[in-house]
Amino acid sequence: MKARDIMHRDATCIPADETLDRAAQMMRNMDVGALPICNTEERLIGMLTDRDIVVRCIAEGHDPSRVRAGDLAMGTPRWVSADTDVSEVLDMMEQAQIKRLPVIDMKNKRLVGMICESDLARGVSDEQLAHFVTSVAVPH
Repeated sequence: MKARDIMHRDATCIPADETLDRAAQMMRNMDVGALPICNTEERLIGMLTDRDIVVRCIAEGHDPSRVRAGDLAMGTPRWVSADTDVSEVLDMMEQAQIKRLPVIDMKNKRLVGMICESDLARGVSDEQLAHFVTSVAVPH
């Protein structure tokens, strides 16, 4: 089974120049806790979580209507190819201690989906899933 077989296909990028208050509205409307951040060429440049908005913007006294999503994009984002084996996806998420992973189509280098914990349940054994949930949920 490959990443494309278990991913959510309706992943929506937030433009890097969009404000965090708009990002929060998008998250609410889409009932998600994270959005991939894309540049003007629609290339993945980061991930934005609801926690990022609270901890890295609001708690630091910044105005979410003035801070841009791209301001919180740090480093090279983690992602997998749509053709990556699900066991490799699981290993990557576990090693990086992340619960959401963008999926990229290598032909056009565009975001085609997202994988989260619940998606993994369709592609791995119960034992693997239990190990993942335990290892990502417990701070190291």
